[in-house]
Order: sequence, then C-alpha cells, then structure tokens
Amino acid sequence: MPSYNDSMIALVAALIGTSVHAFVTPFTQPVRSSSTTAPFLPPVQQQFIPRTFDQPHDARRVQGRHVMFMGWGPDPIWSTATVTSNEKACQSGACVSINISVPPETAAAYEIPGQYVQVRLNDEETKPLFLAIASPPDKENASFEFLVKKTEGNEWITSATPGTTVEVSQVLGNGFPMEENLEGFKYDFPTQNVLLFAAGSGIAPIKAAMESGQLGVAASGSAGGRTARLYYGVQNPDEICFVDRFGAWEQQGFQVVPVLSQPPSDWEGRTGYVQAALEEDGVPIPRNSGALLCGMKGMFESVKDILTKAGVFEGRDLTNF
Repeated sequence: MPSYNDSMIALVAALIGTSVHAFVTPFTQPVRSSSTTAPFLPPVQQQFIPRTFDQPHDARRVQGRHVMFMGWGPDPIWSTATVTSNEKACQSGACVSINISVPPETAAAYEIPGQYVQVRLNDEETKPLFLAIASPPDKENASFEFLVKKTEGNEWITSATPGTTVEVSQVLGNGFPMEENLEGFKYDFPTQNVLLFAAGSGIAPIKAAMESGQLGVAASGSAGGRTARLYYGVQNPDEICFVDRFGAWEQQGFQVVPVLSQPPSDWEGRTGYVQAALEEDGVPIPRNSGALLCGMKGMFESVKDILTKAGVFEGRDLTNF
C-alpha cells in the first residue's frame, strides 16, 4: 500500500478522480488507475489511489443508515441546482461538458480556479462526485461548467438531460495558490513565464485558470504580461477535450501543445508523454517561471523533477489540492 506521502502526491489530480478524471467518487478499497491514464505513465508506474487522505473516515449513523464521511474536507452543505446543458467534450464522447445552474451564493463563493464542489442527485443514496470547476470564477454568472469522464456508475450525471435536478455542495478547496506564489518577490522576481500541465480530463481546473485572467498572461501580439505554454496529454486526437477553445486560448496568449501517446500515422504534432515534451523544450528562465499541474502521480513527479533540476523554485509548482 502507498505511504502517506504517496497518498498526498496521488491526490494532486485535485479531485479529478480515480484516474485523470475531473471528479472523485468515494470508494472503500484502493482502485487501480483506469487505462485512460496509461498514456501519461510508463506501465510500471500505474498507481493506486488510497481511500483516505490525512485522517480516518468518520462512520456515523444517519437516519438508520451507516454513512461514511470523507475525512479530508468539511461535511457538504447541500443546495439545489439544475443541469442546463450536457454536450460531449471530445470527439470520442468519452468526456462530457456539463453546465449546472447553481445558487448565486454558491457562485459568489467561487473565487480561485482549482476549487471544487461535490455533486449528487437530489437524494441521500447517491454517492457524491467531487468535481473540479472547469469554468472561471464569475460572481455574475451563477453557473458552473464541469468536465466529467464517463465511467461505470456515473451515468446519472454523464447522461443527465437539461432540467435534471441535482444537489451541489458549498465551494471547497483553496484552488491554485497563484497570487501567493506567482506574484511579488516571495521567490526572486515575480513570475514571467507560466507552464501548465494537464493529462486527460485533468484539463478542467487548468482551463478555469487560463480563462480566469488571474495568470496575467499577455494576449497574442501584445506586450507587458507573462508568456504561457500548455502541455496537454491524451491518447489520441479523439480524446482531446475543448478543441474548439484552443483558438481562443492561443489568442489569450497560451501556446497549446497537445501530446499524444497513441497517435495516428498522420499526426504531425508532439508524441509520447508531457514530461518528455517538457524535457525536450527546456524551461525558459527557470528562476522566473512557475507551473500549474493537474494529473496523476507519475506525471506530477516527473514534471516536478524536471522543473526543479532546471532551477524552478519548488514553491512555484502549483497544484489545486
């Protein structure tokens, strides 16, 4: 079984699930990463994700039922919400983009990209999913977008139709600590270059960060802001999520680098693992660079090792958990 430190790193996916999903389902036994994570880890590095985080789960009796409460976050405070759209997020349809209308006070509490909520059907029997919010914070728009990978047991959300009533918790987590670690002189000079790393549906909170404006990236053709590059790893082109937004991201100043582990013969882009692509490209001005990461343990450790050896301050390797 993994050690406590391994558990901490394995959960870097920041509530993006048992593989590289944008959700987490409470489970009783450790489960093996699904095949969707294989492109980003060599086979010998397939990981187990433990059920606990930093303390035992709390078993209680609720209305005669034996209920397990997660031991690494506050108990949820549920509010009614409504699914407003459900569309496939990639060509294969393996992931869906779901928009849910939430109470205004819930939307107002979402301030930092990388935060998450729990979502369940409007009953106490459904196991809640932990979903990283894929849309940027917007207090004026009481709607959250989520990226959810289809897996056994989550059909209730991946097949939900507009008008479906669900329940959402309060906004949870601290998100990516960008202001604290990328701004000011905490580490040398303020960050001038941002590198972003995502695997599979781990793109969800990274997307929120890019679209929030909080990274201070200079728009294409302009000066005065940071430079930024996104390394996004998937198996094949049909698994790439949010392709229709790549153009907008490029206009906002983010260089998008898809990396395929199982590319078709006509693929002309990068291949292999995102960590290998980073090693090939190198890190520009390491002391003034920072990174946001959302992926499994193997990717996280490899990328962090490369960044650290290049000279990036460890405190600027940011995760949302």
